[in-house]
Amino acid sequence: MEGIKTFILMLGMTLLLMFIGGAVGGKTGMTIALVFAGVMNFISYWFSDKIVLSMYKAQELPTNHKVYGITKKLTENAGLPMPKVYIINESQPNAFATGRNPHHAAVAVTRGLVELMDDNELAGVIGHELGHVSHRDILIQTVAATLAGAIAYLANMAKWAAIFGGGRRDEDDNRGGILGLLAITIFAPLAAMIIQMAISRSREYKADNFGAKVSGNPRYLANALRKLETYSTRIPMDAVPSTENMFIVSPLAGSKMANLFSTHPSTAERIKKLEEMN
Repeated sequence: MEGIKTFILMLGMTLLLMFIGGAVGGKTGMTIALVFAGVMNFISYWFSDKIVLSMYKAQELPTNHKVYGITKKLTENAGLPMPKVYIINESQPNAFATGRNPHHAAVAVTRGLVELMDDNELAGVIGHELGHVSHRDILIQTVAATLAGAIAYLANMAKWAAIFGGGRRDEDDNRGGILGLLAITIFAPLAAMIIQMAISRSREYKADNFGAKVSGNPRYLANALRKLETYSTRIPMDAVPSTENMFIVSPLAGSKMANLFSTHPSTAERIKKLEEMN
């Protein structure tokens, strides 16, 4: 059921991208947008892990690092291939997983996470990320982030088209003129954000459940989430908004505007569900 829901949401985002292309350039613009979506999805499938890890200047950890050891133990418990393990030099405690499938996956943790969490809490967080690996969420979330970014880019193009009197001028033109293009620049990125949010939120609880089981105790992750909720609002992180959904908690949590459109369920509700597992 979750797979069907995710497919529908991804289809909606692709259609939205095509609609913007059509509004800016008619049939030609729609075709270009469709090709653009295909290219972006292809790039996301094959190179998403490299792009995101490079974006955050992630460094691969040696096999003698404790985070590597915890990850190895958890993958053995879960029957998963060993992912590559990275660290990001950021003070905010956080983590994410990326890669196109369990055999081509990576888990990244921030320096702040390693410094703040004890080993059990680290196991809970890494177990959560391995849940995304196991459920193949990471590819879906990365493609969603890529499409959302593309929609924002095309919406910006629509804005300039409106300013300079652009828009569709082909035979089946039914545009609303400049006001229609301006409406697209406002509502299209918002719609993309809402779809991206729905995709991300629908999968966080499953990853929490997986992390609780594979780490051996739901309270490990529950305790980690309490700390993450507290410190993510105090310690800023220079994160790219389109990758927000990939992290275990929003790296933009310090922003009130970001909280209005959170890609994550309520941390309090996540903790409640974990504690009910005992």
